[in-house]
Order: sequence, then C-alpha cells, then structure tokens
Amino acid sequence: MRLFAAVLPPEAAVVELTDATASLRGLPGAEGLRWTEPSGWHFTLAFLGEVDPELLPELTERLGRAAHRHAPHELRFAGGGRFGDRVLWVGADGERTILRDLARSAAAGARRAGVAVDTTHDFRPHLTLARAAGPVNLRPYAESLAGFSGTPWTVERLELMRSRLPGGGVPGERPRYETVAAWELGG
Repeated sequence: MRLFAAVLPPEAAVVELTDATASLRGLPGAEGLRWTEPSGWHFTLAFLGEVDPELLPELTERLGRAAHRHAPHELRFAGGGRFGDRVLWVGADGERTILRDLARSAAAGARRAGVAVDTTHDFRPHLTLARAAGPVNLRPYAESLAGFSGTPWTVERLELMRSRLPGGGVPGERPRYETVAAWELGG
C-alpha cells in the first residue's frame, strides 16, 4: 500500500481556498496544469511510500502515539509559491512549529515501525494546487497567491492516508486518497 501521514483541512477552509484560487484557472498557461481536486487536499507530514501490510499494526500504534504527544493547533492557508515551474502550492501560517514537530514525530514513528520514510526533503508545509504537464511559467500564479491569508482553523487529527495512483491510462485521471486510520491530537 502506498501511504502517507497527513493533516486534512476542514471543509470550510477547502471552500475558502477553492474560491480564492478560482481566478488562477484563467491565467495564461492554465490549460497546461493538472489541478488537484479539493476533495484530496492535504498537508503531507511524512511520505511513507509502499508499505507492507504486515507493518500496519505497528505503524498505526506508533502514529497514534505521535498524535497524542501533540496538541491541537491553529493553522490557516497563507501565501503561495512554486517548486520551479513544476508545482504550484499554497502555504500555511499559524502554529507551524507544532505542525513541524508532528511531522517529525510521525516520520520517527514510521521508521520505528520498520517503514522506510522519504527523508529527501525538509518538511515545508504546503498544499499542492497544480502540477505542470508541460512548460508553464508558474511565477504569475505564485504571485497571485502571495497575499492570500485564509481564515484560521484548528488541526485536530493526524491521518494515515492511502494513495491510489491512476493506472488505467484514462486521460485526466487523478490519484485517489482514502483514510486508513486517524487519531485525535492531544492526550
């Protein structure tokens, strides 16, 4: 199973971000972007990759412990940026230190459970909005998001998510995500 640990925004924040980013689809080059679906929006805390199902009991126990060690905390969508001209994202503002510590705990718990965690990137809270399918200048998109600051919301849960990648060759098909397990933050 292809898994990752994540924080999911509440519906009200998703609606607000959907409204705030609607105009981006009218910018030059927007047809060259693969937009992510709001129903799948999340902040990835730790990418776990392919995980042997036999590791799930230990993994879920350790992720549960990680969740209980961190308090609920406030975030909001804020600003935006790009990874080169490949990925357009919106950032987070608020109690990011707690979010970072939660990400570290989730990754450490997964490693202790025997999962090879992707450690190629430092944790940088972002939600992917679109990926370039070809050459697109993402600078105007990132600049349009620079001043965005959404309504604060409370992070209350850590979720273990399964990613099902498209495999049927259907044009426009996107990954699907499902929650495998979830834990409330705090004791």
